[in-house]
Amino acid sequence: MEPIRMGMVGAGWIAQDHRRVLESLPEAELVAVCDIDGERATALAAGNGARVYQDWRDLLDREELGALVVCTPPATHREPAIAALDHGLPIYLEKPIARTPEDAAAIVAAAERTGTVCAIGYQWHALDLLEDLPELLAGQQIGLLAGASIGPTQRRPWFVNMRAGGGNLLERGSHHMDLARKVAGEVAAVQTAAGRVRLARSGGEDGDTDDALTIVLQLASGALATIVVAWTQSGQPGNYGLDIVASEATLRLALDPDFTLTGMSRGQQVTRQAGSHPMERSMRTFLHAVSERDPAAVICRPPDAAATLAVAVAAERALETSRAVPVESP
Repeated sequence: MEPIRMGMVGAGWIAQDHRRVLESLPEAELVAVCDIDGERATALAAGNGARVYQDWRDLLDREELGALVVCTPPATHREPAIAALDHGLPIYLEKPIARTPEDAAAIVAAAERTGTVCAIGYQWHALDLLEDLPELLAGQQIGLLAGASIGPTQRRPWFVNMRAGGGNLLERGSHHMDLARKVAGEVAAVQTAAGRVRLARSGGEDGDTDDALTIVLQLASGALATIVVAWTQSGQPGNYGLDIVASEATLRLALDPDFTLTGMSRGQQVTRQAGSHPMERSMRTFLHAVSERDPAAVICRPPDAAATLAVAVAAERALETSRAVPVESP
């Protein structure tokens, strides 16, 4: 089969990761890159002959594509995503699905209306080790999830602006909200607290995002989940993982960069290694769904990502009110 001709809208740091993944997959070819910063788009396209655009509308009008990767800031997801779907063009949309529930609902509606393949890039959702959990936890009740997302990340103007990008809570914390839903089911209510110590920035830097957060999820099953998020200075070590405590199991899911599952279940030791990097698996599964024209074959579909956004929105409101906030159905 001929490789799928791919376009990419947004040429920031996550786009660089997507380019590396696409270059490793024979079933894809990156042929066009778009960014409002022409120099950044040119740099991302360098070396593979991809054409460069500064307006995604021009890219959609002029290119014959098989699929599109959208990795612009969350507040700008709605327009290019819906335009691509209305063109019948499959999209891989970086997480979160959108900045607001209204934009998320519009994207979900467009995907359902058009029947076009649409995947949302919650890459940890694609970790193959998650498929081992039902067998390991069969007949057990999960009581506690404890997630950590601690480490440095690249500064971006929209990232430090809560209104524009959702800051650490949405950009980083929602990865673990998505994992909690995947592992233990839906979230009923959320509480959130933020620290006042600057860990990654000096006090005079712009932005209103919090460098440290603790998010407590009350799950519909009766289980509890905690998510600790800390943005640290460049060069500091990272700690990304999820501990799962059930009635007869204590498991540790180590995330980036190790991707292992260890611990004990029903008296038996568990030691397992991921078969592939989840970012690669997420994209490979998307490309397979595109080739099969099967919207259900992607790993994270728009309604699922919209449900994760609903948890994040409740967490934001909890931070503003200092109260537990119920999660509204998207």
